[in-house]
Amino acid sequence: MMQTYLPVALVILFALGFAVSAIILSHFIGKKKPNPAKFEPYECGIPPVGDARIKFSVKFYPLALLFLLFDIETIFILIWAYVFKTPGLDWFLFIEMGIFILILMVGYIYAWKIGVFDWRERL
Repeated sequence: MMQTYLPVALVILFALGFAVSAIILSHFIGKKKPNPAKFEPYECGIPPVGDARIKFSVKFYPLALLFLLFDIETIFILIWAYVFKTPGLDWFLFIEMGIFILILMVGYIYAWKIGVFDWRERL
């Protein structure tokens, strides 16, 4: 029974040995020229300004969740469109998708009314 796992164990040992030896060799062979520019964070060629630990507005998170919800809705609609070609289910699937979109629109209107999309500062 152990003979069946021997090749897997050898591959795992080889991979671990290669990874550890590569790290050790790079530590001894690599060039070490510290430079203040190497320790600067780099983001799209724009020099960093200010502190990286900024606080996001809480308003961002409901908007991000709505984005995920509508992204998943798009996937569901694409799958629905593919299945819609099935003969005999045309009207049932059409009404089902209408109810689904109606529920999503009610949620979208509710989010709009409570101000999820309004990012202006309120006084």
